Amino acid sequence: MASKKFTDINLYDLLGISLEADQNEIRKAYRKKALDCHPDKNPDNPKAVERFHELSKALEILSDESARAAYDKVLKAKKAAELRSRQLDGKRQKLKQELEERERAALHKLAKSQPYSTVAKSDEEILQEQIERLRREGSRLLEEEQRAMQEQFLRNHAEKQRVLQQPAKFDSAQHRIKMKWKAEPGQDYTQEQLLKYLKKYGDVVALVVNSKKRGRAMVELATREACDMVLAYEKGDPAKPLHFEWVKPPADEKQQCKGSTVGSTASSTDYEDLVMRKMRQAEERKKLIEQMMKDEEADN
Repeated sequence: MASKKFTDINLYDLLGISLEADQNEIRKAYRKKALDCHPDKNPDNPKAVERFHELSKALEILSDESARAAYDKVLKAKKAAELRSRQLDGKRQKLKQELEERERAALHKLAKSQPYSTVAKSDEEILQEQIERLRREGSRLLEEEQRAMQEQFLRNHAEKQRVLQQPAKFDSAQHRIKMKWKAEPGQDYTQEQLLKYLKKYGDVVALVVNSKKRGRAMVELATREACDMVLAYEKGDPAKPLHFEWVKPPADEKQQCKGSTVGSTASSTDYEDLVMRKMRQAEERKKLIEQMMKDEEADN
């Protein structure tokens, strides 16, 4: 903002407030707008950084009684001049501009020739003096606001990290499990038998036995925990063991070996506790998903 004149910027419009705004309204507007263009949030955007400094200067000026009074006087004079200028035709505007330039030149010459005289200072000069005073003294309010903003950024960052560290919600429809076994005549599994093995781990959303290819089925379990337990522990009838694997493993599962989700360190006591807890849950929801069969056929 150093390259701009304060009279070229309407600080009230910059903050989105009225000329009658009180200190609470000014601070609230500053926080809202400054948070969006804070340098920490926009490290590679020079325009955002510039706007942040403009907003900070607006807070600094408008929160100081003397500086705000000087700024208001300049702003009102500028608005009045713009209104008069719009009412003049082109020729009169040119004459007016030339007259104003001669007046400024004369005042500048007079000030140089009489440096110690009592020549009245212009409104813009008074405003500039107020701005210089603020620069020398520093703004305690601005420091407080920027410190509070930094603390807000830290809180927001901590909250984002907390959310990112939370496990993703398990979508059972996206992570079904394939079941395989060696189908001998008279030794095949029925859907009821498979359900008996599976439902002790939790709700079974759907179970489809492939009627076209023996020894194949697909199951959708309601929770990730149930899936992990089945993959880790369930073997079915020892005479015709069941083999399980993901149709589409979860993202974290892709970095591990198939069938090792729970890990070899799980104790039999943990297993029994989980099984007993799952057995007390409500009976499985009876839903059949046609897409599961299509997935199975496409996979084979």
